[in-house]
Amino acid sequence: MNLKKAVFLDRDGTIIIDKVYLNDPNQIEYLPKVFEALRLLRDHGFKFIIVTNQSGIARGIVDIKNLDLIHEIIQRDFSSQGIDFAGFYYAPYSVESNHHIRKPNPGMLLRAAKDHGIALNHSWMIGDRMSDVEAGFRAGTRAILLDPETKNEILEPAPDAVVQDLFSAAKFILSQN
Repeated sequence: MNLKKAVFLDRDGTIIIDKVYLNDPNQIEYLPKVFEALRLLRDHGFKFIIVTNQSGIARGIVDIKNLDLIHEIIQRDFSSQGIDFAGFYYAPYSVESNHHIRKPNPGMLLRAAKDHGIALNHSWMIGDRMSDVEAGFRAGTRAILLDPETKNEILEPAPDAVVQDLFSAAKFILSQN
């Protein structure tokens, strides 16, 4: 089987503005240059998969129907720009749960890799938290931290890169291949 390379993307703070427990599909706002970034990576053969912690479901703040609709809208908006997501994976568990699919655990990435024939050692994880970086490393990918305001304390293991935004991350990935 010919395995594919992918970019696993956190959702909130990575492709859309983090609204903290987004439950209203009308409040989706994309971060600058996300469409350009993913077109660039798409043109170099990458597949895209969203992996997002959604503890708002466990807390009763986010309705699962709204979450599904939010993901449908994101898929539609990116499709209209010639970009498709191979899948959307979410962990509806509380922060305290340490569930195997909740980042920093690698469960969502491992499941997605199996579902879509992804070569993890040729893939990347991009997110705005160290838990994203850690999940990527635990799954066997390289990892990039988005840190526009240096709000993160960079912990071990250090990400492969710390950049301002998704477009900068795309350029970094292409500089490595």
